[in-house]
Amino acid sequence: MCGIFGVVLKGGRVAPLIHDGLKRLEYRGYDSVGFATLHSGTLQVRKDAGKIDEVVRSLRMDEMEGSIGIGHTRWATHGAPMMVNAHPHMDCDEKLAVIHNGVIENFMELKEELLNKGHNFRSRTDTEIIAHLIEEEMRGDIGFGEAVLTSLRRLEGSYAIAVISISDPGRIYCARYESPLVLGVSDKGTFCASDVPAMLPYTNQVVFLRNGEFASLDAEGFQIRRVQDGTPVQRELTEVTWSLEMAEKQGYPHFMLKEIYEQPSSLRGSLRLQRQYLDLLTAFLDRGEKLFLVAAGTSYHACIAASYMFSRLAKITTFPAISSEFIEQYGDSAAIDTVMLAVSQSGETYDTLKAIDHARMKAATVLGITNTVGSTLTRVSRAYIIQQSGPEIGVAATKTFTSQLMVLAQLALRLARTRGKLSQDEGDDFHDHLQMVPGYVEEVLKRHGEGIKALVEKYSRERLFVFLGRGISASTALEGRLKLLELTYVPSLAYPAGESKHGPISIVEEGVPVVFLCPRGDTRKEIVGSIMEMKARGARIISVCEEGDDDIIGLSDDVIEMPMGIPEALSSIPYVVPLQLFAYYLAVQKGLDPDKPRNLAKSVTVP
Repeated sequence: MCGIFGVVLKGGRVAPLIHDGLKRLEYRGYDSVGFATLHSGTLQVRKDAGKIDEVVRSLRMDEMEGSIGIGHTRWATHGAPMMVNAHPHMDCDEKLAVIHNGVIENFMELKEELLNKGHNFRSRTDTEIIAHLIEEEMRGDIGFGEAVLTSLRRLEGSYAIAVISISDPGRIYCARYESPLVLGVSDKGTFCASDVPAMLPYTNQVVFLRNGEFASLDAEGFQIRRVQDGTPVQRELTEVTWSLEMAEKQGYPHFMLKEIYEQPSSLRGSLRLQRQYLDLLTAFLDRGEKLFLVAAGTSYHACIAASYMFSRLAKITTFPAISSEFIEQYGDSAAIDTVMLAVSQSGETYDTLKAIDHARMKAATVLGITNTVGSTLTRVSRAYIIQQSGPEIGVAATKTFTSQLMVLAQLALRLARTRGKLSQDEGDDFHDHLQMVPGYVEEVLKRHGEGIKALVEKYSRERLFVFLGRGISASTALEGRLKLLELTYVPSLAYPAGESKHGPISIVEEGVPVVFLCPRGDTRKEIVGSIMEMKARGARIISVCEEGDDDIIGLSDDVIEMPMGIPEALSSIPYVVPLQLFAYYLAVQKGLDPDKPRNLAKSVTVP
């Protein structure tokens, strides 16, 4: 989710335009910034960690000469936020510069190969290998453009890249695979950017590159080819009619809705975790006699779901703990044989860090899952994983929650295999379904993205909602209820369905909407009984269930049908998506701003 901006002008300096373009991409989140320009046969690169305006001013980047250049704002995924890891990255001879969004899955293997061939690396990023790959290809006496194209074919993972070189001083080469990249044309030159807002002040005539496409830009226009075979691609320009505000949200009315629809992409990013990091955390988890999953808010709900995964798959007892309660509830039992896995989107949650400090004083092993490289959590953890979901602007967590679940599911699978608790076939089947989860979410969004609006209209005047689920679905119910509370301020309850007889059922009366999470699995028989209990008391039943589950459908007033074949242990990821949409559209129906719920902050960094 970094920002890319490149431009080839017919005349004039590009640096001020790069500055302006990157400013318009600030909403994407970043920790460092850099420019590269070409002028009179010289490549100039200036970059550093920090805010755009501060870095540009301190390094006098607006004064950089050249009518061709690229710029980048970085959200760290490999290597801490610091100058050496900022983009652009150069080759050994400093003749080319590359900027990149995405995650290169095979960068360790490629880096080892390049090191053996004598290449020197300056950073700890995956991006730098692209510069050295291109350099190595050019040793074979092929042109710069062909060297870029050949190098792309060796990359595994996601990327949007832009590259310039003194060997081809009038062109920018760029390409994309599962990371967005847009081209634009005006009478002043040609542009590339990771999002439309960067180029809107200069042109609204754009082309959206598609997966596996490669483009060559010069001042007069562009040519597109397929990465795989070099076949030329013809595509007409599209006129963008969005306002600048709408363009920042890619045409969506709010960041939250944009981020809900980004979940298939963010989940694919979370599937690209480096194996060595997963193996390292798994090794630490396997050593612990006591395992605590510690988090706050939405991240705590992810930990509840993970406790079911760890128990079901790895047959290991885990204790999901609310960060603010950990010290009082479990603090005295923490010891050298304790492992704490702390989960925090920002890596700066006050209560979570306080719990970590206590655990470290007791000699416990602290591990982390976060979305922010360089955060306090990454500094105090023995080992950590970056969940790869990109920055999230909306205060209410959506894509970060599902990405956390994806990371935790992968850890549960690794731990189960390490402990010998799954057969090869069982492990392979779960792994295959993990790979299918982004597709499940994509299908849910296509099937129900608009249909949820009708459901919201029907229930828009309700003053109470109840969310119920059994097993892992209890965590889905909790998260669905939290989204409704955060965005709409409508009172609501969430409980394990079996607990509804112990209090919550007393408030259910004629017409009260009760939302049931009903994936197929071991808990389905019991959830049918719970639905019947609520229906007997006059509740209106809204069920989220598998497509074609006639028993559930027959008992329900309204149904949200989910794709078939989703394992119960993974159901929280796709099954929470309709609940996110319901909360979003109900907030909009009530005239509320879903991006900025009252009294809430994105990261709670105070006691």
